[in-house]
Amino acid sequence: MSDPPHELTGTQPPPAKSRPRSSLSSAAEVATTSGRDRIKKSRPPPPPPPPPPPRREARVPLRLLLQVTVVASGVQFGWALQLSLLTPYVQELGIPHSFASFVWLCGPLSGLFVQPLVGVMSDRCYSKLGRRRPFIIGGAAVIAVSVLLIGHAADIGGILGDPADAVVRPRAIAIFVVGFWLLDVGNNTIQGPCRALLADLTGKDHRRTRVANAYYSLFMALGSVLGYAAGSFSGWFKILPFTLTSACNTNCANLKSVFLVDVILLVLSTYISISSVKEVPLSRASSSPDEETPAQEAFFWDLLGVFRYITLPIWIILIVTCLNWIGWFPFTLFDTDWMGREIYRGDPNGGQNYHTGVRMGAFGLMLNAIVLGFTSVMLEKLCRKLGSGLVWGISSIILSFCLGAMLIITAVLKNMDISSTGLPPTGIVVAALIVFTVLGAPLAITYSLPYALISARIESLGLGQGLAMGVLNLAIVIPQENFLISTTTSTAKNS
Repeated sequence: MSDPPHELTGTQPPPAKSRPRSSLSSAAEVATTSGRDRIKKSRPPPPPPPPPPPRREARVPLRLLLQVTVVASGVQFGWALQLSLLTPYVQELGIPHSFASFVWLCGPLSGLFVQPLVGVMSDRCYSKLGRRRPFIIGGAAVIAVSVLLIGHAADIGGILGDPADAVVRPRAIAIFVVGFWLLDVGNNTIQGPCRALLADLTGKDHRRTRVANAYYSLFMALGSVLGYAAGSFSGWFKILPFTLTSACNTNCANLKSVFLVDVILLVLSTYISISSVKEVPLSRASSSPDEETPAQEAFFWDLLGVFRYITLPIWIILIVTCLNWIGWFPFTLFDTDWMGREIYRGDPNGGQNYHTGVRMGAFGLMLNAIVLGFTSVMLEKLCRKLGSGLVWGISSIILSFCLGAMLIITAVLKNMDISSTGLPPTGIVVAALIVFTVLGAPLAITYSLPYALISARIESLGLGQGLAMGVLNLAIVIPQENFLISTTTSTAKNS
């Protein structure tokens, strides 16, 4: 009897016994594995991930630069009054025209000593207000006191014993000279720290530095427009009648009134500027003697030693600045006086022609300031398109042509017959006003580009921005000193 068939169940049959591997296949597998390991080891490691892009420093806002530069309008308002009104006024007090340059000698002298000293002191100032703001506040206070002294010089002289009808009033002249010198000291005290504060804010951003100095020039233009417009207006004593006294005539009262307006504008503009920025006070621990650079070691008495660290590009900036101011200073000193004497042929102490010419000169300077402001707005675009050096060179050429035109106008007028009214021909007056107006363009560049260029190139030397402004100011005041010394020497020989 045969066996029954095999029934299918859920259990699997036992696995077949695997064949043992041969030694040859095992060796091949080992060789393959080791080869893969060698390939993996021979591959270079993957490159590290690229570093994150450097974080750009936040650029100083343009609005902040505008607020900081507002103080320039208040300073320049008083400076415009000084340029347009004080040379005629000092002659009314009795100082001869030939000796007026002695009074103006204080400006270059204070610029030669005060601004470099203030620049170095502001670099090392440890005040809680910061490095620059204490000097801005101090300079504004000195300016306010000085213009009050100048405006009230005739009154104070009368109180001290000057006769009201005297041709020469020595006590009033003494008060005026003290106030005039203080005014220049205040101007030099405030302007250097203002420029240095802008350089501190913009840092190494050279384009922002140019923009900041252009804004500063723009507010200087605004202050000049307001100042020259105020100087050309002859009715201030009617608005402030208390300024008219027995010792102070209408011209004196106008000067006194407009200087009171200057004090108000200066206080407001200074407050806006110093309250808009918070300076970080300089730490004494961060300025130990071991870390001082050779430039930082140069204090006031070693200022001239700084020049041995100056590179050729900076020397070129200083030389061009010096040559420009050889032409600018006679213009700024005698512009309205030239209009009154040479164009209107007036006498400060006789007739109204001179004062009419002075007011017309102040109007020309107001047009000059309008062009100055427009050029300041366009300056950054011009520099980007043409380059800073070419723009500065063109402005120097325009300056030389305009100064030559003034000589030609004077020579032509001397060979012309004046009408019975004593007033010059309209064409001559228009030509003089055109020269004044055109000079606003190179003046804007003079007020802006040298400061921006010197700030951009001075950092590598380790110089503080305050000292840098002082060094540049030397290039401005040295030609003024030479001009005034030569003028006063020739005056003394002729007298």
